[in-house]
Amino acid sequence: MRKLLLKSTFMAVFGLFSAGPALAADHASVLMYHRFGEDRIPSTNIRLEQFEAHLAELTSGAYRVLPLAEIVAKLRKGEALPDRAVAITIDDAYLSTFTEGWPRLKKAGLPATLFVASEPVDSRVRGYLSWDQIRQMRSEGLDIGAHGHSHESYGLLPLDKMRADLAQSHERFKAELGGVPPLFAYPFGEWNAASLKEIGNAGYQAAFGQHSGVVHGQHDFFWLPRFPMNESYGDIKRVRQALNALPFPVSDIEPAEVLLRNAAQNPPALRFTIAEGVKYLDRMTCYPSQGGTIPPKRLYDRRFEIKPPSAFPKGRSRISCTLPTDEAGRFRWFGIQFLVP
Repeated sequence: MRKLLLKSTFMAVFGLFSAGPALAADHASVLMYHRFGEDRIPSTNIRLEQFEAHLAELTSGAYRVLPLAEIVAKLRKGEALPDRAVAITIDDAYLSTFTEGWPRLKKAGLPATLFVASEPVDSRVRGYLSWDQIRQMRSEGLDIGAHGHSHESYGLLPLDKMRADLAQSHERFKAELGGVPPLFAYPFGEWNAASLKEIGNAGYQAAFGQHSGVVHGQHDFFWLPRFPMNESYGDIKRVRQALNALPFPVSDIEPAEVLLRNAAQNPPALRFTIAEGVKYLDRMTCYPSQGGTIPPKRLYDRRFEIKPPSAFPKGRSRISCTLPTDEAGRFRWFGIQFLVP
């Protein structure tokens, strides 16, 4: 049984927050964007007025926005981060990053990381960045991460094709940017047990999904969470929920494989053990992404099982659990993503 320790958080009911990120912490929130001001594609777009409200919140003095690579490095070394540390990420290399997103981030003095899928850039797909634009933004301070070559799902690709895709991505980054980025983001946020191992073997320091949660030093560094932002989930209340989230430490997660290949595995019986010191276990609430709630079943002591009442549909599905804390308005959140072919 693969042992993982994962803390992640997401939703919060708000009270009062401290004036600034003063206390040392072992975690950070990571925001994820795709498109900026491309209103015809709301599922991956953030409206410009929403994004500007996010930037106003991030520069209010309550948070410390740091480069993602710095956060990962500190967590790996066990070094302290400020409370409410934040990183900003952007996936897929859409043109609106160059025309709308990065100019606003640069003006606000905020660092960010762009995860680039190399094939659409090579093919000059309409609406995507060029390598010249990527190089220009990098020269202005934007960090670059890898997002595969073809932008195919790493949760579904056969191992040989995944390796070939990674190799092609590495080749293109070396040719265009002089080296392979240290951080990776899974296309569509999809992975499986084999891809976690392969990303580590490929030399990356960390890899990110698209499931909500808080990154921290005890997390499996090859399926780190981020908070997705789009038109439907981009209001300022949700941003504050994400930025003020706290970890939910669990271990001995079962099943170890999130790719549900057959009907016997679906729905999955999610099991985990909650760390000592975490309180209010009887107030845990769990949700499937299809809606409703799942009553947690206590197996023994601090070990729980959460099983959805019906099978997950094809594609991505999630189970999320929340716990209140003693800090006003700050909730712990554990979340995991499953994939049905």
